[in-house]
Amino acid sequence: SMVVGLLAILKAGGAYVPVDPDYPTERVRHMLSDSAPVAVLVHSATRHVPEAAQLIDLDQPTWNAQPSSNPVVPTLTPRHLAYVIYTSGSTGLPKGVMNEHAGVVNRLQWMQDAYNLGAEDVVLQKTPFSFDVSVWEFLWPLQTGARLVMARPGGHRDPEYLRQVIRSEGVT
Repeated sequence: SMVVGLLAILKAGGAYVPVDPDYPTERVRHMLSDSAPVAVLVHSATRHVPEAAQLIDLDQPTWNAQPSSNPVVPTLTPRHLAYVIYTSGSTGLPKGVMNEHAGVVNRLQWMQDAYNLGAEDVVLQKTPFSFDVSVWEFLWPLQTGARLVMARPGGHRDPEYLRQVIRSEGVT
């Protein structure tokens, strides 16, 4: 559901802010206050997110009662934000780094030119979505028709698990 959520946010003309539910509550509170999201997508494992904007609980049947159209979708340009990733920050407070569509597309085009991913390829998404590398791991296979395999949460810390997934899923 996370990949669908990210794509839905981008398609709706929004920018996403990945918030790791394992972050300390004060860090999450700061990130939500600083980024001021219009809505926060949650599910059973992340429902404990501190009070924020409108919560959309993907496990509840009422989430699909949201409006079917977005009355304020702007005409998107390459300069619109695609996502904001928070770094640790030199002051101790996390700092949001704003990334535009142009930068994302440039990175994806460069990777495609360099590695020519195709429909027969399989990409392993193993990086937590709160890190920048996750962006290309999610989007590159989807834009080229390759298959996306999601590692289990925390799987990036277990080399033996990753080896098994790479072998069993035929990750190229």
